[in-house]
Amino acid sequence: MTVVEFINDIVQYDFVRKGLFASIMVGVICGVLGCFIVLRGLALMGDAVSHAIVPGVAVSFILSINIFYGAVAAGVLAALGIGYVKQHSRIKMDSSIGIVFTAFLALGVLLVRHAKSGIKLDNLMFGSLTSVQSSDMWLTLVIGAVVLLTLLLFYKELVVSTFDPVMAAAYGLPTGLIHYALMVLLTLVTVASMQTVGVILVVSLLIMPASTAYLLTNRLSIMMLLSALFGVMSTLVGLYYSFSYDLQSGAVIVLAAFAIFALVFFLAPGRGVLWLAIGKLMRLPRRRASKRDVLTQLTHKGDPSP
Repeated sequence: MTVVEFINDIVQYDFVRKGLFASIMVGVICGVLGCFIVLRGLALMGDAVSHAIVPGVAVSFILSINIFYGAVAAGVLAALGIGYVKQHSRIKMDSSIGIVFTAFLALGVLLVRHAKSGIKLDNLMFGSLTSVQSSDMWLTLVIGAVVLLTLLLFYKELVVSTFDPVMAAAYGLPTGLIHYALMVLLTLVTVASMQTVGVILVVSLLIMPASTAYLLTNRLSIMMLLSALFGVMSTLVGLYYSFSYDLQSGAVIVLAAFAIFALVFFLAPGRGVLWLAIGKLMRLPRRRASKRDVLTQLTHKGDPSP
C-alpha cells in the first residue's frame, strides 16, 4: 500500500479515521507523561502498572461492565499495594514492584483464561487499530484531555518534586500524594492505549519517545514537545504498516519508536555515539600537531639566534 492509497483509505473508511485519531492522541499523552516517568526513574513502575490492569480488564469482561472501571481500579490498587509493601517492610522498591506486579499479572492470566477468547482480549494485550470503536476514540480523547490539563495545572509541583524531592518536601508539597496522582494518570494513559498499543507494550511508548527527547535537550518543556512529536510519529508509522501488512499494531509502533531512538542515539548532533566518535577522530590529529609544534618550538628555542 502506497502513502497515497493510505490517505485515500483514511478519507473513505471510518474505522481508519478512528484508528488515526486514537493513534495521535495516544502518541501525545504517552509522550508528555512519559517525560515525568523517565526523569523520576519510574520506568519499572510504568511496566508494573501497565501489566497490573490485566486482571481488572478480565474482571470487567466477566462482569459485563465497562473495562475502564476495572482497569483503573486494578492499576490504582497495584500502585497502592507497591507503596504499602515498600513503606511497611525492609523490602526495596524494585523488589516491591516485582512482587506485586507479577502477582497481579498471574491473576490476570488466570482470569483471561476463564473469560474465554471470544471477548478478544488478545487485542487488548497487543493492540489492534482495526478494532477501535467510537466509544474507545472518545474515551481516549477524554482521558487525554484530563491528563494534559492535570499536568498543565500542577506543572510546577511536578517539576520541583521530580528534580528535588527533598526541597519539595521542605516547601510543604505532598510528595507522596503527587506520586500516587502520577500513578493514577499513568493508569489512565495505559487504559487509553489498550486498543492501539496493548497493555503489554504500552510501557515502551511511555519510555522510548521520552528517552529519545532526553538525548536531544536539557529543557523539560522542549523535552515534552519532542517526546510528544516522537510518540505521534511512532504511532502514525505503526498505523500505516499495521494497515498495509495486517500486523499487530502494538508491535509495529514499538519497533518504529525504537528505530527513532536508535537514529537519535547514534546521530544526535553533539551527543550521538557516531557524532562523538567522529569528534574524537578529528581532535586526535590536532593533538598530534600541537605536540609536534611544541617540540619544534623547543628545538628552535635551543638554537642560537642568527
